[in-house]
Amino acid sequence: MNATRGRIVVGVDGSAESRAALGYAVRDAARRSARMEVVSAFDLPPYWAVAYGMREPAESPEELREAFLKETQQLVDAVVADVGPPAGSVPTTVAAVAGHPAQVLVDAAEGADALVIGHRGHGGFPGLALGSVALQCVQHATCPVVVVRAQPLPEER
Repeated sequence: MNATRGRIVVGVDGSAESRAALGYAVRDAARRSARMEVVSAFDLPPYWAVAYGMREPAESPEELREAFLKETQQLVDAVVADVGPPAGSVPTTVAAVAGHPAQVLVDAAEGADALVIGHRGHGGFPGLALGSVALQCVQHATCPVVVVRAQPLPEER
């Protein structure tokens, strides 16, 4: 029996980049015999947006967290199925946490062997060299950060 060594944290938001990051993290965790923690961060809608009709009244914070947790678990299951049999041997936990994505990921990665994130997620601005969440994670995480691209750079094609 191979003992689990280490911990890999991966941030997902459903984007192609986060799917690529999740695939990388699954393979890396299998290679290291590490456990994987999948984290999906979400912001609660601000009160003013609901009060002024800009957003529909949201469910309770608990219901919102459960919805994100379910969606994230489905994404993890799909990506793990795509990656292949070695991924099935990776002990995995999935968490949906309210808060700013960069802070949530930096906090979750405290003491981890690596934090794996996508190059840019849903909030990225085209043309940026690195997404704002990725940049903040690289600057503030206390462990190595792996930034994964979903597609090769134009000069690499």
